[in-house]
Amino acid sequence: MIARWQSDRLLAGGGPVAVHDAATLLGGILQRAFENGHLQSNPTRAVRKPPLPRRKEVRPLAPIVVERMRATASPRDAVLLSVLAYAGLRPGEALALHWLDIREQTILIERALSLGQENDTKTDAHRTVQLLAPLAADLREWRLRSGRPAQRSLIFPSRTGEPWSLGAYQSWRRRAFQRALSLALIDGSNDPLSRSCPACKARAGKPCKNARLTLSTYGHVIDEFDDLPHLGAETAIGEARTELATGERAHEESRLA
Repeated sequence: MIARWQSDRLLAGGGPVAVHDAATLLGGILQRAFENGHLQSNPTRAVRKPPLPRRKEVRPLAPIVVERMRATASPRDAVLLSVLAYAGLRPGEALALHWLDIREQTILIERALSLGQENDTKTDAHRTVQLLAPLAADLREWRLRSGRPAQRSLIFPSRTGEPWSLGAYQSWRRRAFQRALSLALIDGSNDPLSRSCPACKARAGKPCKNARLTLSTYGHVIDEFDDLPHLGAETAIGEARTELATGERAHEESRLA
């Protein structure tokens, strides 16, 4: 029955990921029933789950690419891009931040909006990530621009002042994020900030038990930069901002000439 159910779902157009996740959930339920003596065995163990599609290679964006994206975005979106890129937060986590979560040296993450994506609905009891100086400056400027909202106010409220809906996030991702990507002329770039596994994990606030996941996802990036000197995150972001500002000044001077 389980094998036939999987086949019928796939033939009906169900996505392999959705069918795989449903089978995993069913397996967990039946395993609990087996452990409590309600079943003689777990029948899902005898059924092969549908293969998952091959995941694309992760290509972290270099700071100069992030800065080009920010330069084309609105003030709010530029700061949101900073939070996503330089704090490593999931979109749901970034959009759930309140001003009281921004501390002197760290950002506290203890909630996330459900945006219909697996990565956005994962929750830990709480964790903190390092607050880099360039990101801290961006947040201070955005708070001033926003009229110094109260500590318990959302950093990135919707137009109505409420948390973002799934539809609002999907619209932003299609219009603002993809537009910034296109204007930045991205063709794939390795990010030297990701080459130090301990430093990368410390900034993302992930527990050490996820070292294998970090290496499996970013190992190819780390290997690429093994023989290069270490470049601190704040230094790399600062250099990218200086490079972008210098290029803009040169362009303006050339246009005026």
